[in-house]
Amino acid sequence: MKPKKTLAALFFAALLLSPVAVAYACNDITNSPQSSGNSSPFSSHLPETEESLTSDSEDSLSSFVPESSSSSSSSVSSSSSSSSISASESQSSEQSSSSAPTPSASFAQYIRCTGDNVNIRAGAGTNFSVLGSAKKGTMYAIIGKTNGWYKTYYRNQIAYISASYASVFTLEKSANSKTESVLNEGYKLIGTPYVYGAVRLHDGKGKLLSGFSAQKFDCSSLVQYVFYKGAKTLLQVNTRTQVKQGAYVKPSQLQRGDCIFFTNEERQYNTGIERIGHVAIYLGDDYILHTASDYARIEKMSAYRWNFYVEARRFL
Repeated sequence: MKPKKTLAALFFAALLLSPVAVAYACNDITNSPQSSGNSSPFSSHLPETEESLTSDSEDSLSSFVPESSSSSSSSVSSSSSSSSISASESQSSEQSSSSAPTPSASFAQYIRCTGDNVNIRAGAGTNFSVLGSAKKGTMYAIIGKTNGWYKTYYRNQIAYISASYASVFTLEKSANSKTESVLNEGYKLIGTPYVYGAVRLHDGKGKLLSGFSAQKFDCSSLVQYVFYKGAKTLLQVNTRTQVKQGAYVKPSQLQRGDCIFFTNEERQYNTGIERIGHVAIYLGDDYILHTASDYARIEKMSAYRWNFYVEARRFL
């Protein structure tokens, strides 16, 4: 009988302890890292950040589930709104940047006379007086067009050439407005007679010289004049002093408005700056504006003239 009583006592004790064992087993399954299927019932309230995953205190939960804090709610809302605006502004900025038009190049127009001894007139018509005549191939800047006549400059005045005796070509303008202003002063002088040793506009320091006339120039006096009139830039009085000014430019880096210094047959065997005997303003595509032996003109540099190239300088 003792064994039976012992078994009954053990059975009765097991019944009393079974709820504790079952409860412990459920908690263990719920928190088990090996469990699959449903996650923790709190997971939907926790943000997916490293901080929330590593924090297990009640305080860490209170910042996400405030009891009655409107300021905390406002802070979260403001932060969310700010992020949204920033993203919107960023997207708008990108769209604006991608849709912004690329600045297009601006071009200067010129005419090249296609006939010989073409009349240059004071107005747009054959009834206007003749100011001079243009040889075949002579070039001028276009400043307008009226009734089949190109408006241009000739010897410091407005002139007209019939479109029937001219073809048009273009050169890309400089982005520097001062350069274009200097060139515009040079266009006005096309056709002006060349006079060696013509009186300069100023002494190289800005003092105007008496006896100066805009009706005659040599190469260095023309360059000095147009840079002063167009950009208030002071250049020296001759090619051998002008070549010491500005910044040196490699031949491969020539830009519109740069000044090219040449030697000539008389000076080509000299040394140093004594080789310099001529200067011209570069327009682009091998075109230059200068005056030499007859009158101020625009022309395309020949291989022969390139052979006398010495140096280029940039004054603007």
